Amino acid sequence: MLYLHDVWVNWFEGEENGYNVCHFYEWRKDDTIELLDQVPLLKVDSVLYHYIENELSELPPRLLEDIHQKAYIRKNHERIQLDYCFVVSDGKGILAVDTIGYNVPIRKSRLIPRQEQMVYEMIENAQTHSYELRATADKKEHHILSPSPYIMNGLTRKERQLKQLLFMALDQLRTAKNTSEIRYWYTEWEPSAYNDVQNLAFDDIWTRLYEETKYGWTDKHESLCERLVKGQPFFEKLWEIEKEEKVN
Repeated sequence: MLYLHDVWVNWFEGEENGYNVCHFYEWRKDDTIELLDQVPLLKVDSVLYHYIENELSELPPRLLEDIHQKAYIRKNHERIQLDYCFVVSDGKGILAVDTIGYNVPIRKSRLIPRQEQMVYEMIENAQTHSYELRATADKKEHHILSPSPYIMNGLTRKERQLKQLLFMALDQLRTAKNTSEIRYWYTEWEPSAYNDVQNLAFDDIWTRLYEETKYGWTDKHESLCERLVKGQPFFEKLWEIEKEEKVN
């Protein structure tokens, strides 16, 4: 068993999509950084790595057995044992995982660059651990509240968060099914299309709005998002958190 020591982690909890487990350059000064005193390191195949990175599903039982209580975190000069915590890599990506006692990867973190380099060196000639997945690692189904990586590709942490907020607001519009309202919002997005949408059904207008806002992030996206969330306390709070974040 390979081990890493003194590993800095920035846990992202309950994330099923790897793009929301931010790399070191996107860590923020108000993130909570913890120090793993010791953590086992596993080299696995790419199928299992991507399954762990992009799912919140059961981990292979034998993997959990192999790393059981072999990790320690350091808090206030105390060395605390963790039930199921490990670092995993397929030779391309690297991820720290803590199940907080469950059998699914609840908390995930990237590593700092120096420690990533150390992982690549350590596993270069290491044996690949083979674990059988109970759950099927089929192609993942994405939807508006769990967007495809292609939709988030190239965006900053702030832009990804605001885009997900925009999608939450669009999903709420879809649930409400108010035709007059969706005509208004589509016209806000594309003023020149006012006449085009007057005779369209709700689903047609909503789909058009979603398809046109789906890729990229621009000032136009941001303006629509700001207007959509106005007057909705929960959404407004999420908006304020991201807009107040000056430094990634």
